[in-house]
Amino acid sequence: MSTPSSTAATLNIMLAIHEKKTTPLDLYRPLRNYIAFTYSEREAANLDDDLQTLNDLRSSATSAAAETLPHRRDLLQNYHKALTAVESRFPISPDKDHINTVTFVWHDAFKNKQKASQQNIHLEKAAVVFNLGAVWSQMGLGFDRASVEGRRQAVQAFIAAAGAFAYLRDNSSMKASMGSSTTVDVSVECAGMLERLMLAQAQECVFENSIAKGSTPGACAKIARQVGLYYEEALAALSVAPLNQHFDKGWLSHVQLKAALFYAEACYRYSLELHEKEEIAEEIARLKSGASALSEAKKSSSKGAVQQILDAMSKLEANISRNLERAMKENDRVYLMRVPLASALPPLPAFSMVKSMPMSEVLDASKEKMFASLVPDNSAKALSRYTEMVDGIIRTQAEKLQQGSELTRVRLKEMDLPDSILSLEGNALLPTALKEDVEAVQISGGPAGLDAELQQLRDLRRVNQELLVQTEELLQKEATEDAQFRSQFGTRWTRPQSSTLTKNLQDRLNRFAANLKQAAESDARIERSVRDHSALMSILDRHPIESALPTLARPIMSLDANEDAIVGALKQSLRQLETLGAQRAGLEDMLKDMKRKDDILPKLMTSTGSSEDLFRKEIAKYDPICEDIAHNIEAQEQLLLQIQAQNDEFAAVFNIEDYRASCEKSYKQIEAAIAKFREIKENINEGLKFYVTLQDAITNVKQQCSDFVMTRNIQCREMIEEVQRKMAGLSFQDARGKNSGAYNYPPVGQPHQVQRNSSQQQADPGNVPNPFPQTPYYQQPPQQPGYSQAPPSYAPQQPPPPYHVPAAGGSPYPPPQSQQQPGSNHEYGQPAYPGWRGPYYNAPQGQQPGSLPRPPYTVPSPYPPPHQSGYYRPQ
Repeated sequence: MSTPSSTAATLNIMLAIHEKKTTPLDLYRPLRNYIAFTYSEREAANLDDDLQTLNDLRSSATSAAAETLPHRRDLLQNYHKALTAVESRFPISPDKDHINTVTFVWHDAFKNKQKASQQNIHLEKAAVVFNLGAVWSQMGLGFDRASVEGRRQAVQAFIAAAGAFAYLRDNSSMKASMGSSTTVDVSVECAGMLERLMLAQAQECVFENSIAKGSTPGACAKIARQVGLYYEEALAALSVAPLNQHFDKGWLSHVQLKAALFYAEACYRYSLELHEKEEIAEEIARLKSGASALSEAKKSSSKGAVQQILDAMSKLEANISRNLERAMKENDRVYLMRVPLASALPPLPAFSMVKSMPMSEVLDASKEKMFASLVPDNSAKALSRYTEMVDGIIRTQAEKLQQGSELTRVRLKEMDLPDSILSLEGNALLPTALKEDVEAVQISGGPAGLDAELQQLRDLRRVNQELLVQTEELLQKEATEDAQFRSQFGTRWTRPQSSTLTKNLQDRLNRFAANLKQAAESDARIERSVRDHSALMSILDRHPIESALPTLARPIMSLDANEDAIVGALKQSLRQLETLGAQRAGLEDMLKDMKRKDDILPKLMTSTGSSEDLFRKEIAKYDPICEDIAHNIEAQEQLLLQIQAQNDEFAAVFNIEDYRASCEKSYKQIEAAIAKFREIKENINEGLKFYVTLQDAITNVKQQCSDFVMTRNIQCREMIEEVQRKMAGLSFQDARGKNSGAYNYPPVGQPHQVQRNSSQQQADPGNVPNPFPQTPYYQQPPQQPGYSQAPPSYAPQQPPPPYHVPAAGGSPYPPPQSQQQPGSNHEYGQPAYPGWRGPYYNAPQGQQPGSLPRPPYTVPSPYPPPHQSGYYRPQ
């Protein structure tokens, strides 16, 4: 198999945009004269610094001086903000009452001989935004894309350039095109094309980065396909007027070759993934499609095509040919699959990793302080009043649109549309709530996952049984050794008999054994329930489950055979209704867009008549959209009446009532399966929690037994020494004087005073090392409500069976404070060993029945999500 090529990743050929050129222009004198004439000479003197700053900004932003690109970018941004402040305060136009001595002249960036001159600020703002996008494109081309950081910086520069051209298209192009003369480079068509071109180059940098870091072929294929789509969109714009005669053939050839190259690259990468999945037929078809695209692009390319792109295409073509030859041989020898036609293939998947950078913050002039004093209070208040009028219109119309959409949704739901049409076509759908329940079951593993959880129950039960046996063997071994010494030394062996000291421990072990036996019976009942209801729950394993639903069937007999006509008419009406809904969404967007672009401040500040007259004139531009909304709502009402009549006829012909009854029956079957699954799942979870809790309890008792055995071993050694001294003829008193370590039985509650190491002086059983370490089968999960109770204390009372039903509102486990505290009572007649005060032998007096833990097999609680399972999470 051929190694994935880095064909496109090695390319370094991209396009940058040259800036527009302009002629020098003095803004200081005309604007100052306007301020002095309209306001006062004093105001003009106060704003002299702002006027000079504006003039300097234009001179710097439009000069050909060789500043750094970041510096030019900042100059253009600041100049655009200043122009926004000028636009709202200075009416520049040919009108005699306006500033009519200022004419902006700008040359076309792609055909320098063409130029536009306008006496308005819109051309100036459009040219500045264009140049801002051009500077960003030059910055993107200047970064070193051989490094990860260079590619990242290039991506940021290209998406910023795309954002500038998108802003030009949406905000400035239309206004600039309304002037007496204009150029193609700032048109809506050109700005849109440049935006797609910049996005293509940004996505191409992402593709280069994906290849460099070794992304999967499938991911690279999606990214490469999106590169090709962006280039294809730019190519489409370049191929029609007014751009088809405006750009050099080299531009068209570059974009065309890049589009073909990345389409072929996507086919190649996608074919690698198909080969891994052994989908050889589609792999062959994709490789053929990519090779065909490369061949056609080469034939149609102009002589000015960049040789580096052609070389990359040749390299990719060689890789495709090699893999195609290999795939065809494998298919002929092994797979024998039918290769589909390229036209029958679904579109290649694409994923965009870039989007145009919003310019709203970059070019925001709301905080611009230039010429702030030129806005009178009465103009600001009048503008606020006009804004309230616009907001009222938009709010009222938006409510009408929303009510229309809600009415459509309710009426269609009442008529069971379009679900009944989908069912007739074999695409039955579950109700939303039921579908969510089914998805929750399938996410948690579904019925097929219950076997694994049952095995977990068996494993945990086995581990508990093994722990129990090991613990009993500890006690049995100690009792056997004690009996041997008692037989050997007779009456000299005065130590208490093991059976009298381990009665409480043995009783606990017996209760554990009884619990395990009852739990095994509960497990068996769960397994029987799984077997008995497997047929019922099997429906939940189907993917998709909709395949189990009934479908709407055509009538067996038809008198006039007009079923197709009835269905076709109803579907046509539904499509018309959908079209009306899409129109409503568009109308709402148009309202918001009109408000966003509605800036009457310059007119308001220069108007000589009543502001109310101006408001009525300006607000009238919203009337056409309001009328369109009214027509849309009225048309929808008529169409809903028509759909109601058509649906009644449809329901009568296709016997909808029987179909709905069948659906309800299926829904109830699915609901019953879900309920049974939840019940079993909850029982299994309770069983898992029971075994985990019981394992902790048995482990605790095993530790106590180990400590008891260790203590008895110490006693045994001491008593053997004592007996041996007596048998050697030494008196008890002499032995006692010679060896202060001889064992003595003090009264209950008085610890021995024998010198011991620090580890044996601890009163907490948990501090005594366990001579029989046991790795538990199950590690307790992190602290979560209901799963992390303290290990239960086992009192002498008979515990309830493992499947105990807890009292209402009660927890199946005792609260932590009910646990016995080590050392709180003496539970045996003799101290374990000097200094020990642990609870081993006799049960404490006055033990409350409430401290007995309830085994955790309970009536199922509401179904928990899978991630709350205390033990097992289906994969």
